Amino acid sequence: MIVFLLASPVLAKIDIGTKDVERAATKAGYDKVTDTTFAETIGVIIKGALSMVGVIFLILMVYAGYLWMTARGEEEMIKKSQKIIISSVIGLIIVVASYSITNFVVLAILSKTATG
Repeated sequence: MIVFLLASPVLAKIDIGTKDVERAATKAGYDKVTDTTFAETIGVIIKGALSMVGVIFLILMVYAGYLWMTARGEEEMIKKSQKIIISSVIGLIIVVASYSITNFVVLAILSKTATG
């Protein structure tokens, strides 16, 4: 039993092929780019925020489902869980719709104004 509680070393390979990929990219003529633009940084932040919205939605749905299943017929608890479900679905729809509209508008503007 105590053997399972002790930490054992893991002999995992640290390099998972990044050097091979860099070498192949260099042979193919690609430069190693480490700088990111402001737009790329904002894109990473937005992806993270949307991921968090999805996690919060999942947590709210599980919580509302738990409330509903443990309500034991109490109308007040059922109404509370239904309100949480409706509110979380509406919130998710608003977030996804706003992202979709923004993405569509930005791509339309960029396609009309981009040169070359």
